[in-house]
Amino acid sequence: MTAVRVSAPGKLFLLGEYAVLDGAPALLAASEQRVTATVSEAQSWSLTSHGIGAGSIELGRNGTLPHDLDERESLNLRLFDEVRRCVEENFGEADRAFDIIIDSSALHDRGRKLGLGSSAAVAVALTTALARIRGIVLDPSELFTLAHSAHRASQGGSGSGGDIAACIYGGVILYTPDHVPAAVSLPAGTRILAVSTGGGSSTADLIGEVENYRVRAPEQYRRDMAALRKLAASASGALDSTAGLMRLADGYFDALAALAEHSGAGIVTARHLELRRLAARYDAVFKPGGAGGGDLGLVFAKLESVDELESAFTEAGALVIFVPSDADGVRVELA
Repeated sequence: MTAVRVSAPGKLFLLGEYAVLDGAPALLAASEQRVTATVSEAQSWSLTSHGIGAGSIELGRNGTLPHDLDERESLNLRLFDEVRRCVEENFGEADRAFDIIIDSSALHDRGRKLGLGSSAAVAVALTTALARIRGIVLDPSELFTLAHSAHRASQGGSGSGGDIAACIYGGVILYTPDHVPAAVSLPAGTRILAVSTGGGSSTADLIGEVENYRVRAPEQYRRDMAALRKLAASASGALDSTAGLMRLADGYFDALAALAEHSGAGIVTARHLELRRLAARYDAVFKPGGAGGGDLGLVFAKLESVDELESAFTEAGALVIFVPSDADGVRVELA
């Protein structure tokens, strides 16, 4: 094999964020927007990145990053380097040089991340591509172990692995740490919209602030996490009806708001509160998506109200992204 291209979807945390870090289940969906990683045999190692770094660079032996990168470039390419290192540690040095192209631009809008988990998608697509070009076919559990390890290392050791699992398996999954994800279905008549709220946030920073809160106020932290875990544990049962899922999402917003208030982390913003009020006018429910902060929110609605909701949120300055229920997971597209 002289060339391989792999794509992986973005992800959306529908329910269970933060609680999943404490071992609770989380409900996730894969997005239609995808990252691609293309690896081809070449005379020397090189990397071109769209979305995660600065154009094209020549790589060192075995794909190592050049020593003269500035701090920002090194930080942007840390995920690439961790994936490369992880594959090499598990399968040995490559016997050929490769040209690598990573394109995560579909998960960005005008240079800003949409909050769809571009780093997890890159980790999954690139791990698969670097293994497949060597003739190694990873099963889902092997891929999860490698991609999750590299992704966590690039994020400073944080992350539940739910985003990696969503990128691998696709569709809608119920994910519990250290368990094989279960494929599930949303209730008939339910529609979920992702709305890019116009800001930006760092998942690692927000998780770090919550971790600081755990150390600073352990009793209050345990009470907040117990509330989130209880709600997350009911996600499976809430999939029986649209009304049940919407009630759960609304309750989860309140529990996240409590965690945000007590921890001082910017999980719930003024923009989130504004969009929650907007959704309520159409009998829909809004909540932050993923770690929260400024980048992404979710709207849970009945199918018949979707057109009105899309118009209302667009007029409010939000970018609306429809959440599919059957998006493919990682796939090899060209070899």
